Amino acid sequence: MLLYNPNLFVISGGPGSGKTTLLNTLKARGYTIAPEVARQIIQEQVQLAGTALPWQDREAYTRLMLQGSIASFLQHTSSPTAVFFDRGIPDTLGYARLIELQDDSSIQQACDQFRYASPVFLCPPWEEIYETDSERKQDFAEAVNTYRLLKMTYEKCGYQVLEVPRDAPAERAAFVIQRAQERA
Repeated sequence: MLLYNPNLFVISGGPGSGKTTLLNTLKARGYTIAPEVARQIIQEQVQLAGTALPWQDREAYTRLMLQGSIASFLQHTSSPTAVFFDRGIPDTLGYARLIELQDDSSIQQACDQFRYASPVFLCPPWEEIYETDSERKQDFAEAVNTYRLLKMTYEKCGYQVLEVPRDAPAERAAFVIQRAQERA
């Protein structure tokens, strides 16, 4: 069964592209934000001494990302107002392809079944603001590759992709809000 709500928007991009700052700016303006599932999984797994981590058991980590992303989608699927997701289900597909997961058919099926609004907002690599932290261990070159793979993945999943300009958070938020309202 296809589930779709034109109020569900994805903001994605490679690590360190200002995505979280943009989402926090939207939240400060009163918009509903669905937090990033991948980062929550990493924090939980580290706290529990689990192995479903991108630097340990990537397949288990991918399964948890898919489950969490679907749960987040379902939690917000009936929203009558705009919800901005910090990554979407196709991000899991992109990650599965990045790590060369043998079978990504269940992820592809979820991408087909659970549909966000188009366009998807993609934050481009931005070396001047790029930083690593305890959950983000990729270098900038990997961030660039992740961005390219995500762009291709969202397009192959049938979404229009809009690149968010490299700008101050307030201007980025205004760009996203304006484009989302044009689609609503």
